[in-house]
Amino acid sequence: MQRPGKGKTPRRPGPRKASNVEKDPVGVYCRIRPLGAEDEECCVEMISSSTIQLHPPDGLKANRNGEYKETQYSFKKVFGINTSQIELFEDVAKPLVEDLIHSKNGLLFTYGVTGSGKTFTMTGSPGEGGLLPRCLDMLFNSIGPLQAKRFVFKPDDKNGMEIQNQVDALLERQKRDSQQSVPKTPSSRQKADPEIADMISSEEACKSENVDEDCCYSIFVSYIEVYNNYIYDLLEDAPFDPIRPKPPQSKILREDQNHNMYVAGCTEVEVKSTEDAFEVFWKGQKKRRIANTQLNRESSRSHSVFMVKLAQAPLDADGDHILQDKSQVNVSQLCLVDLAGSERTSRTRAEGSRLREAGNINQSLMTLRTCMEVLRENQMCGTNKMVPYRDSKVTHLFKNYFDGEGKVRMIVCVNPKADDYDETMLVMRFAEMTQEVEIARPVDRPICGLAAGRRHRNQAFRDELSRRLEERGSPNNADDAGLMSQLIESLPALPPCELADPSDDQTLPRLIEVLERRHRIRQMMTEQFDKTATTLKSMIQQFDSQLNAKENFLHDQRSKLSEKDKVIINQRAELERLEKKSKTLEYKVDILQKTTDMYEQDKRSLQQELETREQRLHRELSERKRMEQRMQGVMTDTKHKWEKECERRVNAKQMEMQNKLWVKDEKLKQLKAIVTESGSGGVGFPVERQEKPERPSRERDHNMAQKRSASPSPLPTATPVRPTHRRSHSAGGEKWVDHKPASNLDLDTVMQPIIPNAIKVSAPNEKALSKCQKYVLRHQELASDGEIETKLIKGNVFKTRGGGQAVQFTDIETLKQECPTASSRKRRSGSGEGPAHIDDIENRAPVTSTSSIHGYQKRRKP
Repeated sequence: MQRPGKGKTPRRPGPRKASNVEKDPVGVYCRIRPLGAEDEECCVEMISSSTIQLHPPDGLKANRNGEYKETQYSFKKVFGINTSQIELFEDVAKPLVEDLIHSKNGLLFTYGVTGSGKTFTMTGSPGEGGLLPRCLDMLFNSIGPLQAKRFVFKPDDKNGMEIQNQVDALLERQKRDSQQSVPKTPSSRQKADPEIADMISSEEACKSENVDEDCCYSIFVSYIEVYNNYIYDLLEDAPFDPIRPKPPQSKILREDQNHNMYVAGCTEVEVKSTEDAFEVFWKGQKKRRIANTQLNRESSRSHSVFMVKLAQAPLDADGDHILQDKSQVNVSQLCLVDLAGSERTSRTRAEGSRLREAGNINQSLMTLRTCMEVLRENQMCGTNKMVPYRDSKVTHLFKNYFDGEGKVRMIVCVNPKADDYDETMLVMRFAEMTQEVEIARPVDRPICGLAAGRRHRNQAFRDELSRRLEERGSPNNADDAGLMSQLIESLPALPPCELADPSDDQTLPRLIEVLERRHRIRQMMTEQFDKTATTLKSMIQQFDSQLNAKENFLHDQRSKLSEKDKVIINQRAELERLEKKSKTLEYKVDILQKTTDMYEQDKRSLQQELETREQRLHRELSERKRMEQRMQGVMTDTKHKWEKECERRVNAKQMEMQNKLWVKDEKLKQLKAIVTESGSGGVGFPVERQEKPERPSRERDHNMAQKRSASPSPLPTATPVRPTHRRSHSAGGEKWVDHKPASNLDLDTVMQPIIPNAIKVSAPNEKALSKCQKYVLRHQELASDGEIETKLIKGNVFKTRGGGQAVQFTDIETLKQECPTASSRKRRSGSGEGPAHIDDIENRAPVTSTSSIHGYQKRRKP
């Protein structure tokens, strides 16, 4: 089986309905079928004409404490076991047929568990016709003489109707007759089934009285089934191949230009009588899928939908032909749906394909229940949740009815036997919830502007014309003989015309004279007749002109009357709208009053709660104050304790720094002595040292050098040669932003810049930049010799046009650190030219960068 692709639904916004549209609840009826055997236990009781009561069967406990729980459910009307089919039709289906004739859509479906009598209610049996045959019989009884000829209305395959003229319709009929004249196999021509033909007796036939006689009607029927969530056409004539039979092709759903759903490619048969419609129905009924289960001998395995489409169009002004205007065609539809029954596989013992069918049936019915629940929630709670129509083909096909395109009625069929109690309980809950769903009331179609009674006047004119033609074409023989005798008597009598003698010369002249006299009299009569005819013709023309003037006057008066009627209709509609609006406002006022009362009650409760919380807050504040006082004492004690500890640590640190400073002073003295000795001895170094420094100081220096680690953090080194002349460019009078990233290491060297008026930050921000005029960034990186190099990147801070702050960099100052235990090449270059090099670096102008050397130079060994 091929899986059909989903039809693309155009995303056009549908017509927005007015907010004051009247709504009607879904009409839900209940029908109870008789028990199969008299000794079976019954669990359903009819209390009144609108209420039933469910009794749990013996041995079933409805709740935990062991008591039986009886439940009651209300419907629009309940039909007992003795209700006849005609009574059910009069109350449920007859109003839908009348709405169909008045161009309104309708949907009627049966719902219930398997074996509850849904198919019998919809189809019936011989002698007890169901709702479907009775609807067709009433429809044809109502519009039978007003039907158009075949093929005057023609479906356009897009859920619409087209009107053909008489010539095209005649050609279509001739083509169809020629096709039917071809001999067919005996199986292709089916006679009306006797079971269907005998369903309705003549005494039970009914018709609608309010039928517009100024319209022509045509009825089209189609029959589909939804099997395993696929749509199949039961009226499709597929070619039969006994060798390689092909499975039937499924159909898809599409949306027409009016946003109504229809089955694309579905067969629509035009029928002209109840017998034709029954024959078409039975033809599709034989193709419907049914099976034998444990609960039902003929269980429907699919949802069947029989659609009756009524097309009507008004007659023209003469009341003779159909108005050739497609916009004036009204198409209404009545859908009769026989839903398959819900069932439990544990009871039916279904397997294989039957199990799959049962699952799809239950799934589609669950989707229908979900759609009803969402519609009810949206209407009662004011939400706008999406209704899952597309989850099932049944709900997707009829979504327009639930959106307000027609009247919806449901018959809940109930089997009162005790074995179906659980399933019946679920059906009752669904029916009770469905009654709370409201459907917008369908609006009346626009009325044609032509005058009423056109068909009757045209028929009367034809009868009168045929009567007059009969009078002229076949006059009475007795009257003609009398008129002829009077005309002959008015003429002169003919003389005897017998000639006894050949020499008689008097008889012929007398005959000639009499004939001439008759000829003159005839001419006079002819002239008089012509004058009379002319006079009569002028009188008739005058009467015709007067009649035309009167008809024009009547037409003007009727047009004025129709305009007045339209004004009256508009005024009535406006009056009804205002009345509805007034009722709506009154209802809103009541709701607002109730809402106000609720808000007042909530306000009082909130005030009480607020007072309670204020008291609680006061208690918590007092408790917090006591806690703050307690914590204040603890903080004071801790502060004194840490002040003493900090003072102790500061003293210890001062002592340590004094010791380090003494060590540096000693090293500086040694360096001065080396410089003085080299200046007095010449350019080169002496071969032999005159004085040797003390061994303890060299050993202390050696120990300090050994303690130096490979980490970026440097240890204290010797003091530069002339630290008093080292002055950083950041020591001006301006206010600086000292940007020192958190990742920088503290080198603890003497050559570090000292910025007194500086705001130290780890990350620059607009608040700090707005308070200063200068900016310096301390950037550290690893030099090529393995030591840490610090760059001071300086710039000016100025304001931008947008109100922010910007920095223009103007100077870069580089601070380097060298280890006294460097390689021999560096010591050689630094031993001879060390002081001059240091002096040159310190006296260089810091235009682009300034370098400083931290540490001391060692003398070369002799």
